[in-house]
Amino acid sequence: MKPQTIGRALGIGLRVAGRIAGQRIAASTQNATTAPAVQAGGSAGVRVVAGGRAAGLVTGGVARGVGGFLRPFRRVGGILWLEVTGGFFFLFVVAAGLAMWRARPGNLHGPYDKNFLAAAGILVVFLYLGVSSFWRARKR
Repeated sequence: MKPQTIGRALGIGLRVAGRIAGQRIAASTQNATTAPAVQAGGSAGVRVVAGGRAAGLVTGGVARGVGGFLRPFRRVGGILWLEVTGGFFFLFVVAAGLAMWRARPGNLHGPYDKNFLAAAGILVVFLYLGVSSFWRARKR
């Protein structure tokens, strides 16, 4: 769905829910005023409570509707988040690989510099994080 149509659907849904809530509140106040009141002071409190209950029911219904609408996007958003973080971790892998290349020893058996070993450690950690992030995204 396009963002414009999502916003339009949500706007229409909220307008319909507001109209339903207004009708229910009007109906409950009309019922409260036409019914014979036992106590004069109690009818206003009953109307407020009935109106609050109707608004609460509508609000709960709207929340459930929006939650149901957004449920598929939660899964896709989680997968996208894992892939973006995996790609971000691979940027550190590339940077650590370049640092290892610059700090490599002159011969293969020579003494390894502390910068080379630090870059190797960073490369291993971020390689693990990047691969595991893409693995978890694939499992979803």
